[in-house]
Amino acid sequence: MGVLTVDGGQEAEQSMQEAGDARAVVLVVEDFEDNRFMMRRLLEMSGYRVVEAVNGNQAVERAASDRPDIILMDLSLPQLDGLAATRRIRAQENSGRVPIVAVSAHDSADFHAEALAAGCNEYVTKPIDFDQLVQLLDRLTAK
Repeated sequence: MGVLTVDGGQEAEQSMQEAGDARAVVLVVEDFEDNRFMMRRLLEMSGYRVVEAVNGNQAVERAASDRPDIILMDLSLPQLDGLAATRRIRAQENSGRVPIVAVSAHDSADFHAEALAAGCNEYVTKPIDFDQLVQLLDRLTAK
């Protein structure tokens, strides 16, 4: 899988302008600022609107208040880990059906099974192949 990179050229800016209205609202839950920045930048370049949370508690709050179309949930988070946050989001009336994609550096079958059991719809490993991620988000947000 490839590493997330930002193309700072004119093509990226042009694709942002051509995107116009966002495809969907993505809640990016990630405690590392650099990772959040990269995810936000790349998702916005692909036409998504991004909201952010830095820990599991904030993810639960943002899922309820911002009503995202999809959530990218890091599993290793402070205060409340991604699995517990996913379970709480699934219990919410207004955001319980939003697709949640687990994001983790762990690629073992046990981590995959735990994430799916907690309520995640998909599992993506770091480093993230951004092209595949966008295809996944497009599929999960197709109406």
